[in-house]
Amino acid sequence: MNKIVKFVVLPFVGVVILAAAVGAYIAATFDPNQYKAQIVQAVKDKTKRTLKLDGDIKLSLFPSIGATLGKASLSEYAGEREFAGFEDLRVSLKLMPLLSKEVVIDAIEGKNVRATLIRGKDGKLSIDDLVGKDKAPDQKSGAAVKIDIDHVTLENVAVTYIDQLAGAKYALTKLNLKTGRIASGVPVKIDLAFTAQSDKPKLNLDAALKTALTFDLDKEHYVLNGLDFSAKGAAAGITNLVATVKGDIDAKPASKELVVSKLAVAATGKPDAGGDLNLKFDAPRLNVTRDKVSGEKIALDATLTEGKSKTSVKLEIPGIDGTAKAFTAALMTLNVDMQKDGSTIKAKVTSPLSGSVDAEKIELTKLTATVNINDPKLPKNPIDAAISGSATVDVAKQHANLVFATKFDDSNINGRAGLTRFTPPFYTFDINIDQLDADRYLPKSDPRQKQPEQPLDLTALKGLNANGSVKIGTLKIANVKAANVRIEVKAANGRIDVSPIAANLYQGSLAGALSVQAAATPVVGIKQTLTGVNVGPLLKDAANFDSLEGKGTLSLDVSGQGQTLTAIKKALNGNAAIRMTDGAIKGINIASSIRNAKSKLGALKGETTQAASQAEKTDFSELTASFNIKNGVAHNSDLAGKSPLLRLGGDGDIDIGNENLNYLVKATVVGTTAGQGGKELAELKGLTVPVKLSGPFASPQYQIDFSGIAASAAQALVEGKKDELKAKVQDQVQDRLKGLFGR
Repeated sequence: MNKIVKFVVLPFVGVVILAAAVGAYIAATFDPNQYKAQIVQAVKDKTKRTLKLDGDIKLSLFPSIGATLGKASLSEYAGEREFAGFEDLRVSLKLMPLLSKEVVIDAIEGKNVRATLIRGKDGKLSIDDLVGKDKAPDQKSGAAVKIDIDHVTLENVAVTYIDQLAGAKYALTKLNLKTGRIASGVPVKIDLAFTAQSDKPKLNLDAALKTALTFDLDKEHYVLNGLDFSAKGAAAGITNLVATVKGDIDAKPASKELVVSKLAVAATGKPDAGGDLNLKFDAPRLNVTRDKVSGEKIALDATLTEGKSKTSVKLEIPGIDGTAKAFTAALMTLNVDMQKDGSTIKAKVTSPLSGSVDAEKIELTKLTATVNINDPKLPKNPIDAAISGSATVDVAKQHANLVFATKFDDSNINGRAGLTRFTPPFYTFDINIDQLDADRYLPKSDPRQKQPEQPLDLTALKGLNANGSVKIGTLKIANVKAANVRIEVKAANGRIDVSPIAANLYQGSLAGALSVQAAATPVVGIKQTLTGVNVGPLLKDAANFDSLEGKGTLSLDVSGQGQTLTAIKKALNGNAAIRMTDGAIKGINIASSIRNAKSKLGALKGETTQAASQAEKTDFSELTASFNIKNGVAHNSDLAGKSPLLRLGGDGDIDIGNENLNYLVKATVVGTTAGQGGKELAELKGLTVPVKLSGPFASPQYQIDFSGIAASAAQALVEGKKDELKAKVQDQVQDRLKGLFGR
């Protein structure tokens, strides 16, 4: 034994000592700083990047071979803009494994390290040239890299990723990392702190992580023991966020195996929409292996409060049992409780739960839900509904589907809703309703309490992607009644299109489209054609405008933009047209007004103003008009109406935004029918009667210009008797009119 030591070990020790002495001598006498220029040029020739070495280079050869670099930086490919840099960096390799052609990193230490990674609009990364992308790897060259690092110490690291293709920027700053030995199968203590920031989505978090990590890259096995993660800042639309995650996690992603113990997640913060959020999630034990799936009760408790408003969500999934191919859980329970302004909404959802880890699928096979709505402001109160159906979530295919049926008040509703893509979410739906009185569920308004109009909030449309349809047998909304309603909805890129919109209403039909654009200033577009519609009841129900009756066709093509509905109405631009038969203009009987004007002789040189009376009307057999709408004002100059007694023309404006009329109707007497006009109208044949309509929609007024009647009569006499002296014309006209009115 002593001979072995003497003749084998001692010479080996001598060789090691000699090698160490030689290495120490070389490290002490060789100055790599003399070769900076050659190093810089070599990097330039090899990578087309500019290397700057502003600090000293130090080499070590024993017991580890490595280098320490002072201040240095590296440019982007074929450019001068900095790609990466640092103030101090040390990397060393273990010497002995190199003899076996293994590369084992001994230590990595760095201070003030920074790097910027860019993905261009062409999808290429700014490091593609360094990592040899699109080049076949040479399996024969290079030594194997074995991960066995004694420690890693990084101070004040900053990494920025700019995605020009997505228009986003992400940054990790103030990153500090300390680790123990990093090697496969060896628990390594990790102490990490950093600040994470991004603009899409908005993120600004100070985070810290402490844990013991054990990994096996070959088997893709990762274990986090004593996980302690904390974060403060803003994320996911929540400010003042304080979040913690604690527990133990054992994961094998390749085989879809997961073991969770004592996992506890807690978060508080203020959502951008307002209020205070408090969330807790607990999973005491969950085992998902190839042979067995089991777990204890999983619980989620979330509360959002804002003033007197409060929303609570509680989810409980009891014990899980089964295999990776098929597992089941007892009755899952979800409770939702919402309170706001004296109203409450309570919902409870239950269902057995089953699923498959292998297929990445979860099913709620027998879903039942009860909903209770109690709101004193609703015309119908309270409201109860019972829902039944089933739901499926297919994670592998990014697909979710809900089939449901419910009796909601007097409405029977059934259909489906789902997701065909999770990220970004794309919704689909197909809903059938036999009857719906939507006015029952819209808050009652008190006309005595004028509330300021609220701006339109269309932020939900900006990220909405959806495609679906709704069919309703009979519908009442905003007091308008319709049947066989069918709408198709498409939403994408902050825009929603409802096309077609089809329905039967007021003895006619409707066909058209609606679009809404969620821009900085919302834009609304409407195209509608109503055919064979009974206009009077429609206008009265829709706008409380009871000044027109008859059946006809109406077309509308307008668009407007604004922050409120009133602003949009005042900004409407487009056109409209109307063609009606066998109707009447309500509020005024022009023929009767002329016939009964005996008491107005004194006003022949002036005008008379009267309030419209719904008992009076001017009948017509045909009425057409077109409107040019600009800035919320509909202008018409081609009104054409026919009746047995009159011909109607007109010119004027209908102010949609301010709900006001300013219109001049010109009624020309064309004849009389026994019992209708009498002798008085027969004697005014050919005369034009100007009637001015003005005032708000709800209470319009009209003015009959009797001086205009006299002028028209005088003009008719002059044209009929050109051979008489002009001086006598006015006297004859006055005598004619005096005889008409009995004075």
